[in-house]
Amino acid sequence: MRLRALATVAVLATAALGGAAACGDDSSGGDSGSSGPVTLRLGYFPNITHAPALVGVEKGIFAEKLGSNVKLETTTFNAGPAAVEAIFSGALDATYIGPNPTVNAFSKSKGEAIRVISGAASGGVALVVKPDINSVDDLKGKKIATPQLGNTQDVALRYWLKEKGITTTKEGGGDVSIVPQENAQTLETFQSGAIQGAWVPEPFVSRLVNAGGKVLVDERDLWPDKKFVITNLIVSKKFLDAHPDVVQKLVDGQVAANDFVNKQPAEAQQAISAHIGKITGKPLDIKLIQQAWPTLTFTNDPIASSLKTGLDHAVAVGLTQPVDLNGLYDLKYLNKALTAAGEPEVVQP
Repeated sequence: MRLRALATVAVLATAALGGAAACGDDSSGGDSGSSGPVTLRLGYFPNITHAPALVGVEKGIFAEKLGSNVKLETTTFNAGPAAVEAIFSGALDATYIGPNPTVNAFSKSKGEAIRVISGAASGGVALVVKPDINSVDDLKGKKIATPQLGNTQDVALRYWLKEKGITTTKEGGGDVSIVPQENAQTLETFQSGAIQGAWVPEPFVSRLVNAGGKVLVDERDLWPDKKFVITNLIVSKKFLDAHPDVVQKLVDGQVAANDFVNKQPAEAQQAISAHIGKITGKPLDIKLIQQAWPTLTFTNDPIASSLKTGLDHAVAVGLTQPVDLNGLYDLKYLNKALTAAGEPEVVQP
């Protein structure tokens, strides 16, 4: 798969979007009931951990919920920091993203830029290594990849190593050299021996395992009840203030997409394969998706406690400063959607 570290417009089939994908800007200045259409620019990653986004776009769920007066543009990313930059530059209105870039966006903007409006997924992350690596001590002197400096997996790896007494640096020094690289490169560099492991999300975990690697750490084992936020949905505060009705429809789409993923997994897996194919030029092997599926839980709960813990980890490894997270979550749109769907509400952090 050839992914791009910076924003890459995903050219999607017209049928998949129900006619809702189109270029344009948010120039109407009003809500979706105004005379002009509203453009919603949505970001996500071509990873199984972003299944609700992939399915929501591919099956036309977002298009249906957004309605005919909202134009949907989609952009894909390799890792969270690039998506945050797109939010800051005004190129994105909302994005599916991991917890650490979420915190960084909130912190850098002094709480002004973004709000978390829903969860999406938990789990689906592991450290995969060469077969001769059997313990953390065996990692000394080795090169281990993460998707991007400061992204969620990068923080998780650095903190886990720190807890084990293993040193790392931002520049790739220390006992273990951490090498940030695009997920799409990781299989090739793993097979060539340029790296000896990687802390990555699915489907890259399964790809590395199938290439002869083995799971040294399943990240679920590091969290209470094996649950931690891997993907949540954030929105630009500017867009939220201007178009709360569109944000409600987006969250309605998220809840409906997650319902589809959980109740119709086989069809959801087909949609994920097809949609990744439209983004990368090659459908993702269904067997790979099925292999990864049991490691993931698709939930609308953003699992806020794990995000706070992830922040503490990022502080501990020197990638960020302590942050007051008050105001980060705005879950009233989610709870309205959950109530309408007959599901229990999520407690506002």
